[in-house]
Amino acid sequence: MNERKPDRVTANDPQTEPTNSETNQGRQPSPASVDAPVSYAEITVRDNEESTALLGQYNRNLKAIEEAFAATILARGDTIRIEGTEAEVEKVRLLFEKLLDIIESHHTPTPDELQYLIAHVKRGDDVAGILSSVVRITHWGEEIRAKTLGQHQYVDAVRSNDVVFAIGPAGTGKTYLAVAMAIDALKKEKVKRIILTRPAVEAGEELGFLPGDIQAKVSPYLRPLYDAIYDMIPATEFEKLVEHGRIEMAPLAFMRGRTLNSSFVILDEAQNTTPTQMKMFLTRLGFHSKAVITGDVTQVDLQDGQSGLVSVERILSGVAGISFVHLEKRDVVRHNLVARIIEAYEASDSRASADAAPL
Repeated sequence: MNERKPDRVTANDPQTEPTNSETNQGRQPSPASVDAPVSYAEITVRDNEESTALLGQYNRNLKAIEEAFAATILARGDTIRIEGTEAEVEKVRLLFEKLLDIIESHHTPTPDELQYLIAHVKRGDDVAGILSSVVRITHWGEEIRAKTLGQHQYVDAVRSNDVVFAIGPAGTGKTYLAVAMAIDALKKEKVKRIILTRPAVEAGEELGFLPGDIQAKVSPYLRPLYDAIYDMIPATEFEKLVEHGRIEMAPLAFMRGRTLNSSFVILDEAQNTTPTQMKMFLTRLGFHSKAVITGDVTQVDLQDGQSGLVSVERILSGVAGISFVHLEKRDVVRHNLVARIIEAYEASDSRASADAAPL
C-alpha cells in the first residue's frame, strides 16, 4: 500500500485465475500473462479536473500507459482499476501515484514527462524526486523541473554541495539546469553574481586576435549559456545584470589569479580543460561560493587528449563538499532521436574497441 494516499488506493491478493474484466479500450490480457495469477489495484481521483490531468486529454496518457505495460486499465467515474500480474499492477500503481503527486503540486505532466516516468518505472527506478520540485520558472511562466532520475540527483547535489561535477552526454540538461539554479540563487540573493566560463579551445585561448571587446570575443563560445539564460530572464534584464557586473562571462584563461567570493560559477565544456587549467579553476573558489562544472568526456577536443575533467574524479573523489554526478543517455531530454543517436555511437565505439583488441 502507498502510505501517502491510503484512502485513494485499494488492492487485493493475487487470485489463482485471471479475471475477464472489461477494459476501456477492449484490450485483452497479453498471452504471456494469461496463466499468471491476477492482482488488482484501484485508485480514486477527486474530480474531473484531476482525472483529465491524470489520464490526459482524450485519454492520451491512459493509452500510453496501456501500451507500455502488460496490464488492463479500466477508468470509470472516479475510479481507475488496474488488473494484471502482481508485478505489472504494482508498476502501474506506482506510476499513477507519482502522476497524482505531480498533479497535486499544481503541474500537469506533459507527454514527454510521462514517457520519462514510464521508462523509469519499467526499470524499477525510484521516482520519488522526479518532477517533484521546481528548480526555476522561466520568464514566460514555464516551470523547470528535474525530469529524470539523473537530473534529480544532479539538482540535489548542487543544493547540497559547494562543488559539483555533472558529466554526461549532450541533451541531459547539464548546462541548462546549472544556469537555472544559478539564476535562482542570484534572484534569491544567495550569491552576488554569476560567472560563466568555458575554455575557448577552437581559438586556442588566443582571443586577442578576435575583433571587439572581451564580451564580443568570448560571446560565440558562450552561446549555449546565453540560450539558457534567455529562457530564465528577459534579454533587457540580462543586459542590465551584465552591465552592473551581476552576470559575468569570460574565457577560462581569464580566471587565473582571481578569488571568486559570493559567486555561482559555471564552467561549461570542462572536458576541454587541461589538468592544470582544472586545478587553476577549482582553486579560484572563494567564500560563500558554489561551482558547477559540466562536460562530456566523450567529446574531448584537446590535441593531446589530456582532459582535466577525466583526471579530476580520481583526484577529488571522496572529498567532502564535492559531488560527481554521472548523467546517462536515459537522462537525455531533447528530441527522442538524440538518445538513439548517442546509443548508436556508443555501440559503434564498442565495436571499434572490440575489433582493435588483440586476439
